[in-house]
Amino acid sequence: MHQTATPSGPVSPARAAPDRRLMLILVLGALTAVAPLSIDMYLPALPRLASDLSTGAMQVQLTLTACVVGLAAGQIIAGPLSDALGRRRPLLVGLALYAIASALCVMVPNVETFIALRLVQGAAGAAGIVIGRAIVQDLYDGVAAAKFFSLLMLVNGLAPILAPVLGGQLLRVMPWPGVFAVLAGTGVALFLAALLGLRETLPPGRRETGGARATLTTFRALAADRTFVAYGLSVALAFGALFTYISGSPFVLQDIYGLSPQGFSIVFGVNSLGIVAVGQLSGWLAGRVRLERLLAAGLTVVAVGGVGLPIAVLTGAGLPCVLPALFLVAAGDGLIMPNATALALADRPPRVAGSASALLGLTQFAIGGAAAPLAGVGGPGTALPMALTIAALALAAFAITLLAPRRR
Repeated sequence: MHQTATPSGPVSPARAAPDRRLMLILVLGALTAVAPLSIDMYLPALPRLASDLSTGAMQVQLTLTACVVGLAAGQIIAGPLSDALGRRRPLLVGLALYAIASALCVMVPNVETFIALRLVQGAAGAAGIVIGRAIVQDLYDGVAAAKFFSLLMLVNGLAPILAPVLGGQLLRVMPWPGVFAVLAGTGVALFLAALLGLRETLPPGRRETGGARATLTTFRALAADRTFVAYGLSVALAFGALFTYISGSPFVLQDIYGLSPQGFSIVFGVNSLGIVAVGQLSGWLAGRVRLERLLAAGLTVVAVGGVGLPIAVLTGAGLPCVLPALFLVAAGDGLIMPNATALALADRPPRVAGSASALLGLTQFAIGGAAAPLAGVGGPGTALPMALTIAALALAAFAITLLAPRRR
């Protein structure tokens, strides 16, 4: 376990006051919730947004892709900056820009402008995600990190549960731009929470001082590390399957299977609750069961759901079979994300934690962003492209992890 630097000297996180630990969990959980808040809250509005902006399903799904590309690219900037400048300053700048970009999304005149602003919104919000992971790595390692990541999923998991439900209810009383006004207010709240509730965890003596050349060297070393690459790809491919479900399900479940926006929000919330519940089970099992076995179990669950989904679509089995398959695809990530992340970041020195976290995030969101438009390539009348994309990504994640070298 790493040590935390405070003005009075190093203090073990395990001995920190319970209220300090609780505050850390709440703030970091809220920061890592930027992605699900930015992506999920407006999902029930996607069909209406397409109509209002006079565009098609694939163009609207590109607004999701733009946000995810921004989340990926922003991490590559914010992660190394946090290694060089400390965690607080890049985090606060990113959250301020996120609030501004979200406010501008309220006034978009067309889908092209909306796509551009979503790119900026994602890039700014990426600071919270990548720096949140780096802060955990500053304080914890191995099993302790896996347990803490599972705790973050308890807080972070509330965002995908509440966001689409809140979005569906907001659509009852306001047009879809109101969702982005709420996101702007959320950005302001996150800025204040980080400003008042988060201390610096990377003191000057532990920072990366080699500049851009040192960052590129770190990226090359990580890309050549088979263990890091295998675990990083497993979580990225599993996230790609999850994100394909996120981007495709509003159209599939509402336009093809006839769910209302409120009904879709409930289904989405139940699946997100599955991620939270399984994530807490993962935290309880960490230390009792090897992290590699927990990861393999999660990948198996996702693969079963991924394979079952195209079978349900092709056989015309309907929602009674489609919904359980989607639940497995979502819930399995509760085992995959904390354990694959902890295994990939295990034993990394604090001075490169931001860069390692950024490379993980880049891979994760790049694959998710590339997969999202595939869910709509067949047009609004078929769920098969979404189902086949999810199945392919789930099986690829399962296969790659089987080849991962054992952690020392």
